[in-house]
Amino acid sequence: MNPLRTFGKVAVLGAGSWGTALANVAARAGHDVYLWGRNAAQMDEIAEGHENKRYLQGISIESAVSPVSDLGCVRDADVILLVVPAQAQRDSASAIAPLVKANAPVVICAKGIERGTQLFMGEAVAQALPHVPLALLSGPSFAHDVARGLPTAVTIAAHDGELARALAEALGTSTFRLYHSDDMRGVEIGGSAKNVLAIACGIATGCGLGASANAALIARGFAELRRFGAAYGARSETLMGLSGLGDLVLTCSSEQSRNFAFGVALGRGKTVEQASGGKLAEGAFTASVLVEMARKKDIEAPICEAVDALLTGRIDVPGAIDSLLSRPQRRE
Repeated sequence: MNPLRTFGKVAVLGAGSWGTALANVAARAGHDVYLWGRNAAQMDEIAEGHENKRYLQGISIESAVSPVSDLGCVRDADVILLVVPAQAQRDSASAIAPLVKANAPVVICAKGIERGTQLFMGEAVAQALPHVPLALLSGPSFAHDVARGLPTAVTIAAHDGELARALAEALGTSTFRLYHSDDMRGVEIGGSAKNVLAIACGIATGCGLGASANAALIARGFAELRRFGAAYGARSETLMGLSGLGDLVLTCSSEQSRNFAFGVALGRGKTVEQASGGKLAEGAFTASVLVEMARKKDIEAPICEAVDALLTGRIDVPGAIDSLLSRPQRRE
């Protein structure tokens, strides 16, 4: 019998909107769940009101979810979902390294590339947790939809395909369908690149360029994503799936996406600081490292380059649009 089919307790580290939504998913799958957040007062408020008013107002938290602020909850967990921002994944993994019990898998639930090291999330976390089985969860999903139990399908990947399959069976529900894969790199790249491309689509929308321009950006952006994926070892079928094309289409078409909303604000004339509104847009952190990695392998990525140039102040919004519209005509 696979032990992952019978595990009891799940620790979800990160009490933002996505962490709270995944805690509800794990509870609906029949597990006792710890939802950890560093702010003790916030966690007490969530426990008392059965609601995360700061991030998911109006959505009830399942009764099997126990909000806590003590990281010691990891000691009891049979599986850990690491739901902190991409640039904090390594530090969070290091913090729990002495606490993770033998053979308990850690599931990375963030999309991005580590700045400075240019490591994908699986590589960065593996350095902090060298002897822990790792998996990665990614795909087209909005936290509010998932928390409410609306139908969603995403991908869970691990180098060990059996681990991915077991986690998919253990954490999936009738409304949260998990497809499993052993192509972690493909899933990592799809989740990382789409955030940068979503900013570009948001800028076009904010400027009023119309639906046709948005469709063109998605299509040409996907071409950039595929070129990057091919150069860095992703499988084409993974990029064509939920964690690649599926996530790209969702993220580039709704202001529920922080990255798209961030781009919309930029397109409407907001500064980078004003556009963020204090909320994390992961693509803003990923753009520069993605462009650096593309240049290393001579990958053509004009949309991502334009986003990076805009975010670093080298061009303004009209300049970013001109840089794309003035590109030479070419065969598709």
